[in-house]
Amino acid sequence: MSFSRRSFLQTAGLATVTLAHSGSAFAFDADDKTKQPEAIAKLKSRKAEAKPITTAEREERIEKARQLMAANKIDAIMITGGTSLVYFTNIHWWMSERLFAIILPVKGNPFYVCPAFEEDRAREQIAGGPGSSNAEVRTWQEDESPYQRIAEGLKDRGLATGRLGIEETVRYVFSEGVSRASWEMGADSVPKTSSYIPSLRLMSATPVTAGCRMIKSQHELQLMKLANEVTLAAYEAAYLSTKEGMTQNDFGAMVQAAHAQQGFQGGASIQVGENSALPHGSTKPQVIREGTILLMDGGCAVEGYESDISRTVVLGKPTDKMKQVFEIVHKAQSAALAAAKPGVQCQAVDAAARKVITDAGYGPDYKHFTHRVGHGIGMDGHEWPYLVRGNTLPLAPNMTFSDEPGIYIRGEFGVRLEDDMHVTENGAELFTPQSPDLEKPFGKSS
Repeated sequence: MSFSRRSFLQTAGLATVTLAHSGSAFAFDADDKTKQPEAIAKLKSRKAEAKPITTAEREERIEKARQLMAANKIDAIMITGGTSLVYFTNIHWWMSERLFAIILPVKGNPFYVCPAFEEDRAREQIAGGPGSSNAEVRTWQEDESPYQRIAEGLKDRGLATGRLGIEETVRYVFSEGVSRASWEMGADSVPKTSSYIPSLRLMSATPVTAGCRMIKSQHELQLMKLANEVTLAAYEAAYLSTKEGMTQNDFGAMVQAAHAQQGFQGGASIQVGENSALPHGSTKPQVIREGTILLMDGGCAVEGYESDISRTVVLGKPTDKMKQVFEIVHKAQSAALAAAKPGVQCQAVDAAARKVITDAGYGPDYKHFTHRVGHGIGMDGHEWPYLVRGNTLPLAPNMTFSDEPGIYIRGEFGVRLEDDMHVTENGAELFTPQSPDLEKPFGKSS
């Protein structure tokens, strides 16, 4: 994703340390561990627990992709820089106006199309990855067409008039360029009197890419569990270090420092008081006061696999209304978790949580629970599939989602509880424990 909610949160997390140093009475140097709050300083690094995805695992992913391509009558797929490229190849390539792509055919060896001056860097990343021993790299100079290279590569594989799946984040200018180059190649190959010009057919590669990525391996689940545990520990350490008068940036800096103490980069968006009624909050200055709600939402990445957790807390004693709303949201989160089972449609999980909130008087529909109950999560903070009305896709074991119902009362406060869950053979389980109580949001220790 070029600019996702997760990248926003990570950018916000980086900004919080800088802002916390701009005159706040609670500012601290995240790199000076001698000056960190005790709850953060005592956290232990868990970096050694993160085991990277292997080349063999990526080869298995490519094989599964080919099976899905065959099942969906797709002859090849095109992937450019982004998460799916990393998922299949472990190549990290930034997006620009210059096309770098892998074309993966259903049969035979894939080929890469790369700017000529980038060939060495490309081969460096290809080396050691899946299919590296016979990788083909087709280069193009600055005054040449990368799209023609793709059309030629497909023609050489007998796919000039085949069906090419386009990964969903590929820019339109790239897919349109391939389509035009293919058409021009077809036009050059037929008599001028012919009214039919054979050409490539473009289609969505989502059944392949999402079809692979939405079902997690045990290794992926382990990485996601670690990411969730790290984030929850970071939240608790920041909460235990909270003092009245802190700004949202002070709190965010502590969340970032607590992630770093455990060996990972992470952060959170922090919303205080009435700003917590805006699901993705406000950028205006906010100060934490006794008795006001604080909503934190963020996560980290472990070997590329993300966590996404929200916690609602109060410094001091919450009001009866706050506690009542928290309990409703807690029940809604539990209802969604209970509804998530293999074979159940994605929309049924959203409906289960929404019914609890509506029956408690905070309906109808999206009035106070203003968003879907969850999204897929993995290497992207938001990815296929989504737990939302209208999505009839049945759940399957090892799918992973956020479970995040909320009630937002404009002008007062909002409560959201979010944990990540994975579907099992018989139901679903959270990676981390639910927040049990508004007065002790992290259990006995809080």
